[in-house]
Amino acid sequence: MRRSEKMPLLQKLYVVEATKGLFVTCRHFITNLVKVLAKMLGLRRAAPVATYEYPDEIRSYPPRYRGRHRLTLYDDGRVKCTACYLCATACPAKCIYIEAAEHPDSQIEKYPGRYEIDTLLCVYCGFCVEACPVDAIRMDSGIHPEVYSGDPRDYIEDKETLMQRSRDLDEKGPDLLRQMHLEKMRGIEKNPFAK
Repeated sequence: MRRSEKMPLLQKLYVVEATKGLFVTCRHFITNLVKVLAKMLGLRRAAPVATYEYPDEIRSYPPRYRGRHRLTLYDDGRVKCTACYLCATACPAKCIYIEAAEHPDSQIEKYPGRYEIDTLLCVYCGFCVEACPVDAIRMDSGIHPEVYSGDPRDYIEDKETLMQRSRDLDEKGPDLLRQMHLEKMRGIEKNPFAK
């Protein structure tokens, strides 16, 4: 944006612009307040504000929603990840940590001995999913990130946690998992300081 060289005195002091912004904010506040009161009195049927009272009101997620991470598994329960580090390399937040390990089976070159995602750093961009050549990591759980305690270590999801999400998704299905997640969130909302 190019600013004009000569500005009037009132514009230089930003008094007029700040006052205009205050009037716009007040206008929106009063408009929404009138709509809410009209709805409460029965004079208006439609909801005035598009706000969801999560977790009591549930909004359906689109099929391409990027939820919590999970590591996919073979039929025998082994993780599909080959510890190629492509997901960690593609991650813009650098929140994925992998340590490769030698597999006892000589046919399998390597696997992740340690696989961790720091969800406090993660921006949920999905680059890790796109970079994976063997479809080992996915974000298709349909569940948004958990709310943990105040300890930052709780937000680091390890390999076992990520593998268990795939098992749970196969056993329970996405709808039941989402329902269980919402119940957990309601419990946290009712008593946020309970352990």
